[in-house]
Amino acid sequence: MMSLPFYQRHHEHYDRAYRHKALTSTVSQYQKETKSKAAVYAQGSTAYARGSSAYRHASAAGFSLDSSAAYSHGSSAYDLESAAYSYGSTAYDHSAAQSKRSAAYSLDSESLSRSSAAYSHASESINKLAAAYRLGSEAYSLGLKNSNLMIEDQSYKMSPKAKRAKQNLISEDKENEAMDYSVPIFTGREVNISGVTDTEEERIKESAAYVAKRNLFATGEGVSVSKVAKSTSEEEHHEKKSRKVAIRESAERVAMKKTLEETQAFHKKLNQDKLLHAPEFIIEPRSHTIWEKENVVFRCSVAGWPAPRVTWYKNNVPIDVQAHPGKYIIESRYGLHSLEITTCEFDDTAQYRASAMNVKGEVSVYASLVVKRYKGEIDASLLHAGNLSMSPFAITPYGYASRFEISFVDKFDVAFGREGETMSLGCTVVINPDIKRFKPDIEWYRNGVLITPSKWVQMQWSGERASLTLTHANKEDEGLYTLRVAMGEYYEEYSGYVFVRDADAEIPGAPGAPLDVQCLDANKDYVIVSWKQPAVDGGNPILGYFIDRCEVGTAHWTQCNENPVKFARFPVTGLIEGRSYIFRVRAVNKAGVSLPSRVSEPVAALDPADRARLRSHPSAPWTGQIIVTEEEPAEGVVPGPPTDLQVIEATKNYVVLSWKPPGQRGHEGIMYFVEKCVAGTEDWQRVNTEIPVKSPRFAVFDLSEGKSYCFRVRCCNSAGIGEPSEATEATVVDDKLDIPKAPGRIMPTRNTDTSVVVTWTEPPDAKELVGYYIESSVEGSGRWEPCNNNPVKGTRFICHGLSNGEKYIFRVRAVNAAGLSVFSQDSEPIEVKAAIAAPSQPYDIMVLESVRDSMVLGWKQPKVTGGTEITGYYVNYREVVDGVPGKWKEANIKAVTERAYRIENLKENMVYQFQVAASNLAGVGTPSQPSKPFKCEEWTIAVPGPPHDVKCTEVRKDSLVLLWKEPVYTGRSPIVGYYVDMKETEAKEECWRSVNKKPLQKKYLKIDGLTQGASYVFRVRATNQAGVGKPSDVTDAVLAETRPGTKEIVVDVDDNGVISLNFECDQMSPDSKFVWSKNYEPIEDDSRLNIDTKGGKSKASFKDLGEDDLGIYSCIVTDTDGVSSSYTIDEEEMKRLLALSHERQFPTVPLTSELAVEILEKGEVRFWLQAEKLSGNAKANFVFNDKEIFNGEKYKMKVDQKTGLIEMIMDKLEDKDEGTYTFQLQDGKATNQSSLVLIGDVFKKLRDEADFQRKDWQRKQGPHFVDKLGWEVTDECNVMLKCKVANIKKETHIVWYKDDREIMVDEEHDFKDGVCTLLISEFSKKDAGTYEVILKDDRGKDSSELKLKDTAFADLMNEVCRRIALSATDLKIQSTAEGIRLYSYVTYYVEDLRVGWVHNDTQIKFTDRVKTGVTGEQIWLQINEPTPQDKGKYIMELFDGNTAHKKTIDLSGQAFDEAFAEFQRLKQAAIAEKNRARVLGGLPDVVTIQEGKALNLSCTVWGDPTPEVSWLKNEKSFVSDDNCILRFESGKNVSFSISTVSTHDSGKYSIVVKNKYGTETSDVTVSVYIPEEERESEQEKQK
Repeated sequence: MMSLPFYQRHHEHYDRAYRHKALTSTVSQYQKETKSKAAVYAQGSTAYARGSSAYRHASAAGFSLDSSAAYSHGSSAYDLESAAYSYGSTAYDHSAAQSKRSAAYSLDSESLSRSSAAYSHASESINKLAAAYRLGSEAYSLGLKNSNLMIEDQSYKMSPKAKRAKQNLISEDKENEAMDYSVPIFTGREVNISGVTDTEEERIKESAAYVAKRNLFATGEGVSVSKVAKSTSEEEHHEKKSRKVAIRESAERVAMKKTLEETQAFHKKLNQDKLLHAPEFIIEPRSHTIWEKENVVFRCSVAGWPAPRVTWYKNNVPIDVQAHPGKYIIESRYGLHSLEITTCEFDDTAQYRASAMNVKGEVSVYASLVVKRYKGEIDASLLHAGNLSMSPFAITPYGYASRFEISFVDKFDVAFGREGETMSLGCTVVINPDIKRFKPDIEWYRNGVLITPSKWVQMQWSGERASLTLTHANKEDEGLYTLRVAMGEYYEEYSGYVFVRDADAEIPGAPGAPLDVQCLDANKDYVIVSWKQPAVDGGNPILGYFIDRCEVGTAHWTQCNENPVKFARFPVTGLIEGRSYIFRVRAVNKAGVSLPSRVSEPVAALDPADRARLRSHPSAPWTGQIIVTEEEPAEGVVPGPPTDLQVIEATKNYVVLSWKPPGQRGHEGIMYFVEKCVAGTEDWQRVNTEIPVKSPRFAVFDLSEGKSYCFRVRCCNSAGIGEPSEATEATVVDDKLDIPKAPGRIMPTRNTDTSVVVTWTEPPDAKELVGYYIESSVEGSGRWEPCNNNPVKGTRFICHGLSNGEKYIFRVRAVNAAGLSVFSQDSEPIEVKAAIAAPSQPYDIMVLESVRDSMVLGWKQPKVTGGTEITGYYVNYREVVDGVPGKWKEANIKAVTERAYRIENLKENMVYQFQVAASNLAGVGTPSQPSKPFKCEEWTIAVPGPPHDVKCTEVRKDSLVLLWKEPVYTGRSPIVGYYVDMKETEAKEECWRSVNKKPLQKKYLKIDGLTQGASYVFRVRATNQAGVGKPSDVTDAVLAETRPGTKEIVVDVDDNGVISLNFECDQMSPDSKFVWSKNYEPIEDDSRLNIDTKGGKSKASFKDLGEDDLGIYSCIVTDTDGVSSSYTIDEEEMKRLLALSHERQFPTVPLTSELAVEILEKGEVRFWLQAEKLSGNAKANFVFNDKEIFNGEKYKMKVDQKTGLIEMIMDKLEDKDEGTYTFQLQDGKATNQSSLVLIGDVFKKLRDEADFQRKDWQRKQGPHFVDKLGWEVTDECNVMLKCKVANIKKETHIVWYKDDREIMVDEEHDFKDGVCTLLISEFSKKDAGTYEVILKDDRGKDSSELKLKDTAFADLMNEVCRRIALSATDLKIQSTAEGIRLYSYVTYYVEDLRVGWVHNDTQIKFTDRVKTGVTGEQIWLQINEPTPQDKGKYIMELFDGNTAHKKTIDLSGQAFDEAFAEFQRLKQAAIAEKNRARVLGGLPDVVTIQEGKALNLSCTVWGDPTPEVSWLKNEKSFVSDDNCILRFESGKNVSFSISTVSTHDSGKYSIVVKNKYGTETSDVTVSVYIPEEERESEQEKQK
């Protein structure tokens, strides 16, 4: 049967164009067949034939399954009048068709034999059923292997293509599978996005791709049930994005991925603590390729709680071990499961599946087996195309090619989210074999529709994990999500349902947001907007909806309708041609307006022909806007009338008209005028009087409800208005689509412990149904909650997220565009509980005792109880004569509850076989395998028989507890003890070893020293005086491990001193029980203990713990995978518990700290203590000197129960406050107190400290010093006095003082950095003294003082000297005329800096030849007349008072030679300078003299030897004459005399002195002037 992949039926007026004809015919056929198909499910109480009247009168209940409800656990109907169990549901349909298909189940053995072939598990109908509905696998998964299923197959045909994977149709029906659920992996809030990036072209391509896939599903005769991966290639679409958008999206993906990984890791950790968890294959079976005649074993390991039951399938058909004795061996022990196939044949080549199921769900894994023949032995028939298509492997020209194994790990479960949150689904995919160059195709589907990446959905494939992220979840995203992983033609799928709830309304009581907004029938200026109504109306009926539009590329939303519309479709007109729009819808009720829906896909206002042309011939990437231009016509042509005018939709609010453009319209574009008139009149009125219509669609509003109207249309262009079209038929203004009626027959059935399957019937005369909304309510609460927020199709839905154990009622309503129907009648209440099944087979049947005519049998409990408690066992036996077994006979009519039973009235010396079947509320399970043949004869041995019911409990990684029951046959003397044997599971028989050397008196033993991860088996032997008896049956293999989630018994003593043992189990099934034992014997005497069990917790409380209660207390949880624990109470433990009980009966409030006192900032005194923990009722009393004090002006008291802090604050301490302070605590019945004594010196010290602190706080209210005045030496070796101040304002002044004298500061400090400084340059002894700085303003003043005297001054000078020493430059060499000088520069020099010199490690003693000194900032060492002995290493030591700082220079070798040579040169130059000829003085630079006067000039010259003297006048040689007398006397005195000067004597005179060391010239200018009177007289004479 085909399941529709996308939708079953949409609105006729617009969906017709989107449906393929082939699909339409297939859908029609599908709908007809679904109504005619039914299945009968029947099961009797047992398969035993004894012929008793009780069994003959048992009837089987028939369960008719509709095609949409093929999978159902059903509810149980029990026939209490017959002493038998029957499981099923009341038949839905009593028609003749059902009676033809129903199958009678007779309990008579002969009838059973005759019908065995019809009910065979390997029957062809079962195979077809498993392929179509997967019902076969589910029925067997529930353990109902005796279910009798007959399904009439009318039209199914096998697909001509190979079946490469398990059947799993992509459809909504896949949600029918039972699944677990969890909270969403990651949630987050996101605002609505105004812009869109998806384009119209992209949506068109997606629609085309979907139609192609849908046609693929619809092809072929009949409906194929096999999965074939698509082989046609799809066109790849590349979206061009701007760099900005690409970078933003990339950043968002990186951030989202990181957040998802962190949140997923967090929730993965949380999931480990779930109470119940679905099955999970830890070790999956491995595929094999073997030769014929070989054996093969498939092994797997399964985890889950309750313990999953594993069923094996071959090509999706359950393997029946009984039908093929010896062929298959199936074993299941402690989560380890195996399927062994012996002597494999070529027909064993198949796909094998292991399916594990418990109440939380079902999971399957696959493995392939390829059986190869030797060359030349291939069956030629297999090469036939028809057979080859059925083969699980392919034969290629290169040989055999086995299928890919695709499995899913770490799968997503049913998820719940909220609108606006981010949700993520993911699976880890394991593909075997792993071919690096062969990458899988990863596809995601929602409700069978392929999902493509968009701004709402992001998909990632890491190479190992496939994930899908809903970036901004909306209700449109709700549905069944399917992950398909394909490798070539092979693919596998996994599905899970996602629920999305409404976001919180901005206005309380406002409805939920509408959903699934779509744009239909778009044209140049017109589009129809449709949506789905929300499930949540906010408690008030929805009055209607507002439609908003926004032009793509803008963020401005415009409301399209003034009044709310109720119909879920609305025509929007007035669009601008060529522009793209997006739409959204808001619901409104009397409380307010809802949040807006998700925006629609963008739609372009274009003529459909233009849109088709753009799709077929795209000229450029889609930009969101199309500019439409029209040709200027050559000449105007009046257009003709439109044609085919019709009313395509009519509601109470509007009528939509549609027509075709006229054939005669010229070359220019045309527009339209719409006219209306009341039917029966010719009074035509133009509807659009102002703006003509461009589209051949128009919505007419403002019509009178109930009236009939006719309509016509005219065309117009620049040439004029054409003739009108033919008028429409009279149209009544009313809704053509009625609101559907309520669905009927609401039936809930159990599914899992958190979900219920709800089915219903379609409402009569329903038209254009969108789907259904289902609501649930806890019985009696009156509060209804939506189960789905996106309408579901079909008449079946699984409601998830229910509370286990609660009773729920359900109701359903239908939805179409006209509105929501009224709710259906409430269903019958149903308790949320996992569906149950019959138990599996008991096993390991053995004889415990044998006498002449009876035998006692023992057996082991079934590994799978069917989800409920086993109520009893039925035993059958048969005679075996000469190896030929006879017919089975019933040994007991009434079920026995013990696993040991005596069968009487047997024949002595006859050989018998036995089988046992277990029963529970679901019915009788499958009988066990026939036992070994046992001979009924008298046991005469002296030793005891075998112990029985040997079982392991409290299994841990290094220990376990073994329990057993005493033998039924004790031998000839009483039993005196037991021996326990053990060995590794795989070890040989001779490896059995005894655990205890001495016989045990008790029937239990804790075995320690096991190796973690090793598997063991055990047996027990009883002994008496005659010896050791037969060993018991060997236990199942036990794996030494502590299973995840294992919990131990915890001893607790409550506040009343009651001692209790507490045990908690998070793996319970609904029928699990806690069983307490003492020394491993059930506790029957309740006089010592009270046992209280609630949910998954059980408490055993001692009434009065004493010596009678010493022992081992254990607790076992039934119907679990061995959940158990024990606790030993010996004498020492009893004493500890009794002491703790006394402490709890008379408790004290524990204190973290005793009463203490501290001074607060303002000088307040705080008394406080802290308790470890206080309740909300805790209180405290405050006592001073034995008198209680209370909260008031003096005392401020506070008790903080959250932190346990108790405190009392006093403003200040006075003399009368001296004494003892006590805090008294009371918390319930717990008390405590703490005291503090404050007297004498202790009180005085505390009071003084408080006074100081108070004054200091008051000081800080004005300008004050944070850091007191201090000093520091700068890098320039200056001293800076600095202090840090606070609470400064502009008016604050700062004044500096030294020795009470104010220091004048040039600049005023601005306090920006909060630091005040005073810089003292070249600090020395004169700067010693007392410095003070004062801050003051109108708020007060503060001062800080610094004494720089004595030691303080010495410390400062040491630091100054240190800084100066550090500033010293490296030593340098300087040659002088006197000798060689070594020198270094410092910043500046002070006398406190002591300087020392060392020559060749010897301190230099200073003499006239070698001396040191300081010149300015230069420190030097002068070596006069150096000699070779002065060579060597020189060190200058600068001592700052604490440390000697050294500078070194090497005055030897070349350095000395160069310095000495320079010294010699300078020395000679000095001698020459000293003895050269020179004029020492006496001659002026200029001489002015009156004519006629005498001129006398003299000077002194010097030189050694005596210099030669000569004169020059005006640079010419000048000698003595009568007028001018030149003299040189005594070798040093030179004179120049002119007795009477005249103007001729004016000029420049130079004296030149010269000897062998040099020459020097001295100039004098003589200027002779004539007096004024004489000049005038001479001038007159000359005249």
